[in-house]
Amino acid sequence: MHMADALLSPAVGGTFWAGAVGAIGYASKTLSDRFDDRKIPLMGALGAFIFASQMINFTIPGTGSSGHLGGGMILAVLLGPHAAFLVMASVLTVQALFFADGGLLALGCNIWNLGVYPCFVVFPLVYRPLAGGGRSPRRILAASFASGIAGLQIGAFSVVLQTLLSGKSELPFGTFLLMMQPIHLAIGIVEGLVTAGVVNFVRAARPELLEGSAAATPPGPGISLRNIVTGFIVLAFVTGGALSWFASARPDGLEWSVGKVAGKAEPPRHDRGIAAAIGGLQERTAMLPEYGFKPSPGESREKKGEGRAWPAVDAGTSASGLIGGLTVLATALGIGWAIRAFRRNRSASP
Repeated sequence: MHMADALLSPAVGGTFWAGAVGAIGYASKTLSDRFDDRKIPLMGALGAFIFASQMINFTIPGTGSSGHLGGGMILAVLLGPHAAFLVMASVLTVQALFFADGGLLALGCNIWNLGVYPCFVVFPLVYRPLAGGGRSPRRILAASFASGIAGLQIGAFSVVLQTLLSGKSELPFGTFLLMMQPIHLAIGIVEGLVTAGVVNFVRAARPELLEGSAAATPPGPGISLRNIVTGFIVLAFVTGGALSWFASARPDGLEWSVGKVAGKAEPPRHDRGIAAAIGGLQERTAMLPEYGFKPSPGESREKKGEGRAWPAVDAGTSASGLIGGLTVLATALGIGWAIRAFRRNRSASP
């Protein structure tokens, strides 16, 4: 559900940029007041894991479409909503800057749709009441299932609303909505099941890590936090470096919906003004566009991708998974360490 710049007007893109920056400031301020520093390594590991997981699109049977994990609920349950939001913003920023996955003008919208809604709306209003204290695997399954669906449904509706506000007449509100909501319902079901699996695994190993249960649950005798962090990092690099070859080549839910309504997966790109300038900037920063090596001079990305076998064993894909995972890992760790340093300096000031 990564929006491209072509789906937005500069005014709408800029407004959501401002909103995303405000949300980042709010989350950072909250974490500088209270955060369990032991979770900083987990921020990096989970960020790398979510980045790699989003590289794997799974086919949605009978539709010709595909979807991938959002990951916002996994982050929110294991890190808390504020740290989760910062990690998700890091993932989306790295994807946009270095892999051209989602536009730069659209980055604020993407952070809003995939970060704000799951972390600050769905987690407190849907997941937490349903999961209770996080002690019951069945309640976690129900909460994850409902939250996965709710998060993607709200995000999908937000995408439609943002295109409407941008004046994209080729995407009529009602028709686009009827495509976007059902296809993201199917993706949300998978999101919920994966979230439940990851959360229940961590609950069994270190129940005190689940947000909201630390005060009531003593540290368990299971797998150490270090081993859990290491496990997520290894899983991230295996997923990004090799399992990404098995991703479905079909268009994701958003591209599929746009294609059904407008006749092509993406409206024409902006060719002038600030939006075109931002697009030009992204072409320079995207060292591995669309998770592969840049095409040769005179070769289009579409031409390069024609006739690819499945699984698509490709060095460019593996390099993207490994470099992207490392970049998100370092970024999320850097954010955690910076917040900790800020809090210590403030505490030491007279």
